[in-house]
Amino acid sequence: MNDAPEISRKLGHDFKQPDLLERALSHPSLMGGADAPAESYQRLEFLGDRVLGLVVAEMLLERYPHEDEGKLTRRLTGLVRAEALTQVGLAIGIGSALRLAKSEEARGERANPAILADACEAVIAALYLDGGLEAARRFIRRFWTDMLHDAPTPPKDAKTALQEWTLARGLPVPSYREVDRTGPDHAPMFTVEVLVQGMPPVPGQGSSKRQAEQRAAEDMLERVKSERRG
Repeated sequence: MNDAPEISRKLGHDFKQPDLLERALSHPSLMGGADAPAESYQRLEFLGDRVLGLVVAEMLLERYPHEDEGKLTRRLTGLVRAEALTQVGLAIGIGSALRLAKSEEARGERANPAILADACEAVIAALYLDGGLEAARRFIRRFWTDMLHDAPTPPKDAKTALQEWTLARGLPVPSYREVDRTGPDHAPMFTVEVLVQGMPPVPGQGSSKRQAEQRAAEDMLERVKSERRG
């Protein structure tokens, strides 16, 4: 693997089962090839998402002992979203260590934010399976503490903010519709439009419907702000 020893150093963990780290850095595009690994990072990604959520929830309870569930949930959503995972993935150099099919490499997927986020979740799972919850906890606390402290007020995700904007103006809540899906099964790209009464639809793209909806809502909010300034 490219730069795997460097990744291990940045993770602060000496793997007893190196194949776990190898699997965490193996993109689904490798499956089916002559030298394909036993598994890609997808199953580990599923586990890593849950481990990250647990540890960040612990951190939030410690940091904000008097906040209610709603505020804590908004903070949690902001801290486990793909953008935060991509940021950490860049910090530890996951891109250079990823194992990709040549076709994906040629398309520049090593720097794809969605892939970096997925692989980061898989690395968290690898830490958990190899060293237990404490190994994963050490890594998450190291990289997520600053992000947790940088948000003095609970963030609102774009869909929630847009819904509140429409309700405040007596409009129906926004609706979302999938208008396109491209790419292979292992790396789909969704295009979703958000519809707000009285405004043209705004598209958003993402590697999941949820991500595409959030980006469409973000762009709609930007349009609302720019029209208000105009």
